[in-house]
Amino acid sequence: MISPAEFLGQTFVIALLVVLAIFVVVVLLRSIRIIPQAYAGVVERLGRYQKTLQPGLNLLVPFIDRLRPLVDMREQVVSFPPQPVITEDNLVVSIDTVIYFQVTDARAATYEIANYLAGVEQLTVTTLRNVVGGLNLEEALTSRDNINGQLRVVLDEATGKWGLRVNRVELKAIDPPASIQDSMEKQMRAERDRRAVILTAEGTKQSQILEAEGARQSAILKAEGDAKAQVLRAEAEAEAIRIVFGAIHAGDPDAPLLAYQYLQTLPKLAAGESNKMWIIPSELTEALASIGKGFVPGAPVAAAGRDPVPPGAAS
Repeated sequence: MISPAEFLGQTFVIALLVVLAIFVVVVLLRSIRIIPQAYAGVVERLGRYQKTLQPGLNLLVPFIDRLRPLVDMREQVVSFPPQPVITEDNLVVSIDTVIYFQVTDARAATYEIANYLAGVEQLTVTTLRNVVGGLNLEEALTSRDNINGQLRVVLDEATGKWGLRVNRVELKAIDPPASIQDSMEKQMRAERDRRAVILTAEGTKQSQILEAEGARQSAILKAEGDAKAQVLRAEAEAEAIRIVFGAIHAGDPDAPLLAYQYLQTLPKLAAGESNKMWIIPSELTEALASIGKGFVPGAPVAAAGRDPVPPGAAS
């Protein structure tokens, strides 16, 4: 059997081993630090800055080294609440700002300023009032890129000693007073109405010009068409007369045929409703005499302008 002294001795040894194991585990836990990617850790040894830990596995001296809260090295976007700013023409505008910045030096961001986010915000508001205060309302509304550039340069230079780099500064909104907004809306509405009237007048003018030009071209083309049609008609009539005249001379017509043609022409002379008087050519009497001679054989033919000679009269 184990005596009480031996039992106490074994218990003490076991407790000592357990304590030693726990101590070793605690030492290992305090000696090993794993830093995530895109973060950095500042190590203090006995209250004094020692080094900056990079992402990965790092070893510390237990109970001597202390790791401060990790610093985010990624680009950060901070939107500040709208700030009232007085312009050069004494108008209060509300400006909403967005800052894009990144921590480049974890040591400076830890020791050079207590809260770099608050410092960036206050510095942005101060710089914004200085920049916009030298511009009137119209310049502030139309020079947004210029204001962004000036803010970025000033903020980047001022925050460099804090271990920060300002990449971009954007003005999300510039809101003038309500009364100024109403006046601007009325002015823009009047300007749009003026442009609409001008565009309508220009469109009407251009339409009238095009219509007049179209009418002129149509009249010219119509006149040219009529002239060509008359020329072609005259040429056709001349060709028809030439062909008919040639056919008549080639056929050597006699007096009865000409008289018959005269008789066919007489109804056409009387076809018009307004015809009151007929003009009969002198050749018609000779043609009629020729027709009579053709129907009555042996009938004497009267000379032009004289009465016919009765049968049996002395010659």
